[in-house]
Amino acid sequence: MRVKWASGFSVGVILITGGCALSAGEAPAALDNRWRPLFDGRTLEGWTPKIRGYELGENYRDTFIVRDGAIRVSYDRYSEFGSRFGHLFHETPVSAFRLRLEYRFLGDGPSDTPGWARYNSGVMIFSQAPESMARDQGFPVSVEAQLLAADGSAPRANGNVCTPGTDIVMEGRLIKQHCINSPVAARPADGRWILFEIEVSPSGLVTQRIDGEVSLVYSSPQLDPKADMADSLPLIAAAGGRLEMKGGYLSLQSEGAPIEFRNIEIMDLGTLTPPQVANARPTSE
Repeated sequence: MRVKWASGFSVGVILITGGCALSAGEAPAALDNRWRPLFDGRTLEGWTPKIRGYELGENYRDTFIVRDGAIRVSYDRYSEFGSRFGHLFHETPVSAFRLRLEYRFLGDGPSDTPGWARYNSGVMIFSQAPESMARDQGFPVSVEAQLLAADGSAPRANGNVCTPGTDIVMEGRLIKQHCINSPVAARPADGRWILFEIEVSPSGLVTQRIDGEVSLVYSSPQLDPKADMADSLPLIAAAGGRLEMKGGYLSLQSEGAPIEFRNIEIMDLGTLTPPQVANARPTSE
């Protein structure tokens, strides 16, 4: 997602509340048994591509392939990127959960990839159903946990959040800025695998981590009535005007940067019961 940064939000003050949602007396071994794989390491079974300009399920020029136990976003058969933003959706919607995976960027993409999309990908949560997306829609209504690698000498952050068609709350404030920068510095794309984790607690608190370090904490994902960057208005109408998001689909992004994802696992934390969204005070736009 195109980056338009805001900063100035504290992560450290929320670290105490950002941990795993454990039930009383639950041991780490019991938690390990609750993880289940979303990717079998061999095929794309259970995953469906939606690429801008193409019908749901059409994997244009093998954008998404499996190589050496990883899902790879590949542009080997592309002559140009052509704004073919894509997302690979998992078939099962989720509510409250923990997700963990490893990823690594592989190098440069097509020459016409926008500058902001270089070494840029993401994991979309709270996504609209892929079948509800328009053929030419670039991004699903969702919350994007943005993954970046360093690109040149300019400082770049990693583990950010972007909000196509949605809003979030941080420190009691409704955030209308499209992307929020994290304090975690992006590393070069040097072939190392990076661990990414995201937790959505039953109360709606979202915690993102890069290699175990908290990058951002936010809450109350909700539909944006102004439909910025993605058309959320049909979803709001279908929900009878309600903005609260109580779950959605997961997807992996193809945004012009070759990248691999592996060891994709999820833990169910139950049902999301977010508070009413009207209590947050909006930021100035």
